[in-house]
Amino acid sequence: MLSEFNFQQMISAFIVLFAVIDMIGSIPIIISLREKGRDVNASKATIISFLLMLGFFYAGDYMLRLFHVDIESFAVAGSIVIFLMSLEMILDVEIFKNLGPIKEATLVPLVFPLVAGAGAFTTLLSLRAEYASINIIIALILNMIWVYIVIRLTKQIQRILGKGGIYIIRKFFGIILLAISVRLFMANIIFLFNNIQK
Repeated sequence: MLSEFNFQQMISAFIVLFAVIDMIGSIPIIISLREKGRDVNASKATIISFLLMLGFFYAGDYMLRLFHVDIESFAVAGSIVIFLMSLEMILDVEIFKNLGPIKEATLVPLVFPLVAGAGAFTTLLSLRAEYASINIIIALILNMIWVYIVIRLTKQIQRILGKGGIYIIRKFFGIILLAISVRLFMANIIFLFNNIQK
């Protein structure tokens, strides 16, 4: 397995995952969750996200086939979730309401769908077709270190940027998330329609 290590592949996989996970864009959401009194545990979020993505990397195809779901349909469903999240950020509305007794936000929405979401799962399966597994795993580990650092330092980042800066970033990344959701939706819905026509 180590013989398949390729630095260029690892860097490419890292950059792709970095863009898809987009922890910088999640900073306003993490701060918002904490301001609402919902606990966010950096270690727990990082470990669970890593295990989920690693599990999906090796068993994703099988899991989706088990439920008769193809990766394109999975990506379309994920794009709708990302779309709703972007509307929250742009319009200052609350769509994902936590009505249960648990006020902890580490699992939902931080781990899923923010870090280990449909976009990350789809990307991992796509990368596996192009790169050796060892390169993708190393890239994933490096991204998880970045995820941990960002979650741990959100308060410091908030102090540096201030409320005005966070507000602007939230709006900006809301539009970015919206664009990502539309692109993910269109690319996969077209693929599904083409398959239906065949």
